[in-house]
Amino acid sequence: MTGAIPEVDVAGLPAELPDELTVLDVREDDEWVAGHVEGALHIPLMQVPQRIADVPTGTQVLVVCKVGGRSAQATAFLQSKGVDAVNLEGGMLAWQRAGRPLRSETNAPPAVI
Repeated sequence: MTGAIPEVDVAGLPAELPDELTVLDVREDDEWVAGHVEGALHIPLMQVPQRIADVPTGTQVLVVCKVGGRSAQATAFLQSKGVDAVNLEGGMLAWQRAGRPLRSETNAPPAVI
């Protein structure tokens, strides 16, 4: 899952996340631990093909990474498998800039790294 970033559906940050939306975070473990969307599913990019069964079907999947490159790759792969996936434009940095809540897995304040 490397190479040129494919053309995929891109979504801007919605005002509110619909209940039926799944947020899939494809960043690495250390990035996830530092700060992520509450309730998101974490599958690092390189594990997505092996763990595609973990991705819910029947709902739209909003795929995120730090800025959008890795999530674009994951989105293209998921779309090729029939998943209704979109890439979050600007990634977690856009999420953080918008003042949206983050959760940390440490005692440190949540951050996007």
